[in-house]
Amino acid sequence: MMLTPPAAHADPVGSTVELDIANLDGGASGTIRIQLRPDWAPKGVARFEELTQAGFYNDCRFFRVLPGFIAQFGINGDPAVMNKWRTANIADDPVKVSNTRGTVVFATAGPNTRTSQIFINTRDQGNGFLDRQGFAPFGEVIQGMEIVDQLYAGYGEGAPSGKGPNQMLIQKQGNDYLTSAYPKLSYISKAS
Repeated sequence: MMLTPPAAHADPVGSTVELDIANLDGGASGTIRIQLRPDWAPKGVARFEELTQAGFYNDCRFFRVLPGFIAQFGINGDPAVMNKWRTANIADDPVKVSNTRGTVVFATAGPNTRTSQIFINTRDQGNGFLDRQGFAPFGEVIQGMEIVDQLYAGYGEGAPSGKGPNQMLIQKQGNDYLTSAYPKLSYISKAS
């Protein structure tokens, strides 16, 4: 299957979302603007808009930042809120565009398991191998990729593979766990 690069598609048809980012590597802040593309992945766009409007992403940490691959967020810092969404799966969208640098995608644990976790592709050459695995981009960064590149990456891959945060502990303990054990993580101060 040959996928079209995002730039070759028609003009964007969805809304834009702004992520105000705090605690960048070095302590600065900035903004990432994402153009949503329901023509690429309507179910993904609908869920991302629902979560954004509910304030779900406010104060979420970028808990998995792997330079030259991805920057991942989407585990709410309040375990009670996260518990509500943790098993609220949405059906997959077909992959219509490739996972190029700057595309925004739901993380999955297999078919039809998308919930709230998102990643931004950061590899210069893209992550086209993710296309065949069913990772369907639903938007793209239109402003602020330089901010994405400044997200704190010093903790590396999450436990048990690396020294970064353990996703199960984030879900159980929330930001209490992250702010005490991983204080340098960049985070979304507001998503709108």
